[in-house]
Amino acid sequence: MTYHSTEPVPRPKTAGADVKTFVTAVLLTFGVGLLGMVGWAVLSSGFGGFLGLVGGVFAVVWWRHIHGKVFPKVIPTKSVVILAVVIAVLALILLLTAG
Repeated sequence: MTYHSTEPVPRPKTAGADVKTFVTAVLLTFGVGLLGMVGWAVLSSGFGGFLGLVGGVFAVVWWRHIHGKVFPKVIPTKSVVILAVVIAVLALILLLTAG
């Protein structure tokens, strides 16, 4: 008779995984707010800000659909880099519409 443990095998977490999770949390939070500001700037109304925030919520739901969780234990570096690039583009759009 063999013994099968019902407990999952723990994955070794490194400091790099913790840093990526923290950076992802900061970028997602900042990105949703930035998307609301871009919506406000593009449509010049509170309704644009509302639409931007709704778009940000859908972006977080999409992120969760792709990764299984909003903040999974292991986040691919490629995903964090793509998120940073998208936020940089949103910041550029906001700067261009504000000027």
